Amino acid sequence: MHTLRGIFRLIRLPNLLFIGLTQCLLQVCIYQPIYQGSIPANDTNQFYALLAASLLIAAGGYIINDYFDVAIDEVNRPQRLVVGKIISRRGAMILHFLCSSCGLIFTFYAVRSVSNLYLVPLNLAAILLLWFYSVRFKKSFLVGNILISLLVAWTIIIFFLSKINPLDLVKGEEIRQARFYQLCSLYAGLAFLSTMARELIKDIEDREGDRRHGCKTLPIVWGIPVARFVALLWLFLLLILLLVVMVYLLQFKMRIAFVYAFLFLVAPLILLIRKTTQANKEEDFSLLSNRMKWFLLAGIFSMIFFYF
Repeated sequence: MHTLRGIFRLIRLPNLLFIGLTQCLLQVCIYQPIYQGSIPANDTNQFYALLAASLLIAAGGYIINDYFDVAIDEVNRPQRLVVGKIISRRGAMILHFLCSSCGLIFTFYAVRSVSNLYLVPLNLAAILLLWFYSVRFKKSFLVGNILISLLVAWTIIIFFLSKINPLDLVKGEEIRQARFYQLCSLYAGLAFLSTMARELIKDIEDREGDRRHGCKTLPIVWGIPVARFVALLWLFLLLILLLVVMVYLLQFKMRIAFVYAFLFLVAPLILLIRKTTQANKEEDFSLLSNRMKWFLLAGIFSMIFFYF
């Protein structure tokens, strides 16, 4: 049981639930209502395969990240250390290989037709990027932040790409596909901006352990005030995006969605911005990082309003 808890902690089970919930709501609340009446017969099985692929690849990414972060985590999060303490380094590497390989196999089963075969090399590229992020880019100046934010948004992008015909996308003639593209782009943008802000906040929180091991993150290179300012820039961009969305919600008379967006997204985000300007201690940034998770969860649940 102790080992099982260690594995759940290693693969970041709550984060995997976020990914699973995101793709499930995309399927049920956005894709199915938009394409009602013209959904392929085997779409559900292909969706489950894509979901399994996304969860396994993400789990493999978390495992390899902890594998290369043992020394840093001994300083930043000693109480949550798994690799080398609960699971051996060799065991962690085997788990990473199994998760990533199975993720690639499930990606193949998620392919609708020959025109969608590009999903396999794209997810292979995601696996490789997760590896290089853990080995090198995580310690670099801003590159790691941008890369991991793109990979978080990728869970939405890959869902979109799995549903469309690339030729139809180029032609741009399908009205339903345009709406599907707009909504997926909106949530991918939300995921990217939120993750960028959260990653910078986490870098400030983890600066002591990162500094000891030669990392060149933004708060180490330019200091906490500059890192806080850059994080605030991303939060303000996120706020602008949400305000634009709220204008569209009013235009389409989606009043309940408008109220939800204000109460659970815009208002908490304004509070997050205020708290970020006041944060100084490690505990402050840790609290902000956790609150960003709740903000992301609220954003995911907003998909429910497109079901009706």
